Amino acid sequence: MTHTAHLWLYFLLVFGVILTPGTDMAYVLASALTGGRRGGFAAVAGIITGAAFHMCAAVLGLSVLLKLHPTAFKALLLAGTAYIAWIGFNIARKAAVLRLHPDAPVRTPGVAFRQGAIANLLNPNAYLFTLAVIPQFMRPEYGPLWIQGVVMWCIGSLSELAVYGCVTLLAARIRQRLENDAKGMVRVSRIIGVLLMVVAVLGAAHTVFDMG
Repeated sequence: MTHTAHLWLYFLLVFGVILTPGTDMAYVLASALTGGRRGGFAAVAGIITGAAFHMCAAVLGLSVLLKLHPTAFKALLLAGTAYIAWIGFNIARKAAVLRLHPDAPVRTPGVAFRQGAIANLLNPNAYLFTLAVIPQFMRPEYGPLWIQGVVMWCIGSLSELAVYGCVTLLAARIRQRLENDAKGMVRVSRIIGVLLMVVAVLGAAHTVFDMG
């Protein structure tokens, strides 16, 4: 198979994974609903930044070191699910994140970016993808591994921007419709918070039972 064919196959695989609802999509949805377009796209930027670390891990072989120490690796995955659950808990607990009145505090784009990057860095599925998939598409005959890594990261980043960008725009429109519905905004705040917690619990269960 040629390098170009490999990249097309990688694109189809990555795009399919990104389309599947998961932790990153849930976080982008929450950020757009609580911070509008700026919050949503800041979260997307954070996730893309976190993805750069995963690609570096694959290229530099850090993922192999993690695989050689399964206990530490599992602890890292569980820490990621705990962090996501904590974000969801705070969103559900503080209805003010949807700005029920003009003076209510709002999560800034900077916060959305930082939490998006950390959430992606601690995302169990991202590490499993790094371990199982990325090495399959890297070949010495295709040139320097770091160049291959940059190309694959660009493919993933553009796919995330396309999919999560659409999620952001849709969520921002929903937010606009809810701005004059205080009770509806409280319900949405709790729903997205609980959604993140559910995703975190499922991720923790997957980590414990599949790697136990």
